[in-house]
Amino acid sequence: MKHLLGIRHLEKSQIEELLSISADFKLRVIEGKAVPQIKDKVVGMLFFENSTRTRVSFEQAAHYLGLKSTNFAASSSSMNKGETLKDTILTLRYERLDGLIIRHKLSGAPSLAARYFGGPVLNAGDGQHEHPTQALSDALTIIERKGDLSNLRIAIVGDVEHSRVARSNAWLMSHMGADVRFVGPRTLIPPHTALLPGKVFYDLEAGLEGADVIMCLRLQKERMAEGMLSSINEYAAMYQINKETIRFANKNCLVMHPGPLNRGIEVDDFAADSTQSAITAQIENGIFVRMAGLYWTFSSVEADKASAKKK
Repeated sequence: MKHLLGIRHLEKSQIEELLSISADFKLRVIEGKAVPQIKDKVVGMLFFENSTRTRVSFEQAAHYLGLKSTNFAASSSSMNKGETLKDTILTLRYERLDGLIIRHKLSGAPSLAARYFGGPVLNAGDGQHEHPTQALSDALTIIERKGDLSNLRIAIVGDVEHSRVARSNAWLMSHMGADVRFVGPRTLIPPHTALLPGKVFYDLEAGLEGADVIMCLRLQKERMAEGMLSSINEYAAMYQINKETIRFANKNCLVMHPGPLNRGIEVDDFAADSTQSAITAQIENGIFVRMAGLYWTFSSVEADKASAKKK
C-alpha cells in the first residue's frame, strides 16, 4: 500500500515523480484536456483541525479526478464521545471508504491511520511533524519561477519550532539540492536543529543574505507556551518581511507564505502583493499537487490488483 505521510523518507525520484505528475495535471486542467479518472472510489476527508486551503484544495483535487469525497468534522465525530482514533479509523475502513485524508493535532496520527485503515492515507498536516502536500506545492511554485531547486538558497523565516510546513519544506528542498536556512528568534527555533537539514540564523539580515526564496511562516500562537514571544510588535520589528528587509535577499527573490497570512506581522502589504510574491500561486498549485498525491497513491493500489490478477 502506498501512502503520502511525509517528505523525509521519500526518495528524490519519488519527489520528482510527484512534481512531474503535478505539472502535467496543471497543464491538462488549464488547457481543458482530459485528466486521468479514479472512478468508483470514495475518499474520506477527516479534519481534526481547522483548515480552509488544504481541505478545499483536496476537495477540488478529488473532483478533477472523478473521486467522490465525504467530509468528517472533528466536532461531530464519535471521538467526542470517547472513541479512540484507532477505532474511528477502523469504523471508516468498514464503512467501505477507499482512501483517507487526515489532518490531526497529534504528530504521527496519519501513520497510525495508515496502519489500520487498509487503503491509501494522505497526510494533510499532523501536529508539529509534516505537511507533505504543502511542501510539494511550494516546490512546484519555485520550479515554475526559478526553473530548478538545486543550488537555490531558501530562507525559512519565523516560527520554525511549531511549523510542520517548515519541516516538510526543509526535507524536500535539501533532498533536491537547495541550501536551507532557518531564521527566527531563539525561542521559535527547534532546540535540536542538528536533526533538521539547514543552518540556523537568529539575525534576519544575515539569514536573508543571498536568498533566492524567502518562505515566511505564520506565528502559531495557538501552539505556543506563554512567554515564547515578548510581543507581536517586537517580532514584527525584528523579523517581518517588508519593503526594507526584502532588500537583504537577492534582487529577484521570491516571497512565499503557506497561509493563513497575517499582514502586518509576518509580511507587509508590499511583500505580500509585489511581483516577487508567489503566495497566490502556492494556493493554486495546492490543487494540482494534491491531485498528484491522490493519483500516485490510488494508482499503486490498482497496479497491485492488476499484478495479483496476472499471478
